Amino acid sequence: MNRIARREALKRIGIGAGGAALAAVSPPNTPVSGDSRRPNIVFLLTDDLRYDALGCMGNSIIRTPNIDALARDGVLFRNAYVTTPICCSSRASILTGQYVRRHAINDFSTNFTDEQLNQTYPLIMRESGYFTGFVGKYGIGNTEETMPADRYDAWYGFPGQNKYEHTDDDGNYRHLTSILSDQSVDFIETCPDDRPFCLSVSFKAPHVQDGDPRQFIPDPAYDGLYIDDEIPEPKTATRGHFEALPDFLQESEARVRWKLRFATPEMYQRSVKNYYRLMTGVDDTVGRIMTALRMRGFSDNTVVIFTSDNGFYLGEHGLAGKWFGHEESVRVPMIIHDPRLPKDLRGRTREEAALNIDIAPTILSLAGVPVPGVMQGRDLSPVVNGESPVWRSDFLFEHHFDQHPLIAKSEGVAGGRYKYIVYYEREPVYEELYDLMQDPGEERNVARESNYRPILERMRIRLAELKREAE
Repeated sequence: MNRIARREALKRIGIGAGGAALAAVSPPNTPVSGDSRRPNIVFLLTDDLRYDALGCMGNSIIRTPNIDALARDGVLFRNAYVTTPICCSSRASILTGQYVRRHAINDFSTNFTDEQLNQTYPLIMRESGYFTGFVGKYGIGNTEETMPADRYDAWYGFPGQNKYEHTDDDGNYRHLTSILSDQSVDFIETCPDDRPFCLSVSFKAPHVQDGDPRQFIPDPAYDGLYIDDEIPEPKTATRGHFEALPDFLQESEARVRWKLRFATPEMYQRSVKNYYRLMTGVDDTVGRIMTALRMRGFSDNTVVIFTSDNGFYLGEHGLAGKWFGHEESVRVPMIIHDPRLPKDLRGRTREEAALNIDIAPTILSLAGVPVPGVMQGRDLSPVVNGESPVWRSDFLFEHHFDQHPLIAKSEGVAGGRYKYIVYYEREPVYEELYDLMQDPGEERNVARESNYRPILERMRIRLAELKREAE
């Protein structure tokens, strides 16, 4: 199959009316002066991957050898977070380098303005001379018509959630992760030799299939994995922990979805094992991408960044989903693999709080492209390079999602010893304060305890400061 025929086939495979399309390749723009060997960038984004669901983050059951290899030869951020734990808002923050307070993507139907779109990292990279590609779930806006396909050199993206199970033109079963894997490899195999590239791969996995009673739907090829494993239930997945929550969280969408996934021990084992199987499928795609880079001779000059759009409850506090301020919801894995690093700087872990808003300025800085002043994140490159810059001690948490009455809006301060969350639309306002040094599982809300009153007052003031800074 020649290159054109192959691309046309990959556009059709299993996507249907949600469709992928390949944009016309524009002539190269003028590269940034001074460096003909600017690095290629591959950005890998999972959906709903919590921080501890990788081998390199201490999980002894899940099989993620290819992602673990990135960490062994790169830099692993142990304290990475999203500023808003829902995919539409977090993905907008990743693309723009901005807090939700600034970009205002608070639902699944709102799209970027033209001005905002022009300030996303892929479009800035393309303007600077990079060959750009997008594979998978875009997450901003929810219709085919709103997708920015013509603003990329190669577009395999889709709106909405799509579905896991597809068939190709010959009626053969294709899992969505496998399709995205083929499309990612196709981009690498067919991108031009005379321009650096920036490929963004946005997985659906390990997100559930909303509306399907099976919820987590891995490729049947992985059915044999984890059969003999017993997944331990979380310490905080007890009736007592659930009943310690306020009524509005007990009645939230997170509890509705808990009943679909974790309500019995059998459901818990099935759901978590399928969540793990979905991630092993992603890991195999990472292996294919790394092999494709090696086969094209790109391995020594391609930076790979891996993270997730938010975390995920696996039954902690009697909840499922994300949306709220617990560590399981807001903490994610993050790896930066830069083959140009000296060997003594590889395989390290860093403790600095890395955020989803840091992705865009980091990618631009790696490419030697000026970071627009409108971006609010920080370049992680100095940390990756072994430096110890003065770093943030906390960050603004915010969740202003507008499209579900059972998901309470909240904001707060996270990333330090004390976490403060306020559900600001409740009457009366409901506050949470956790001392993570004494209580890493967030089992004891001390907001109403008199000896924590000075800390509570201090966190209220700090929240007001962070909100002003994020405008």
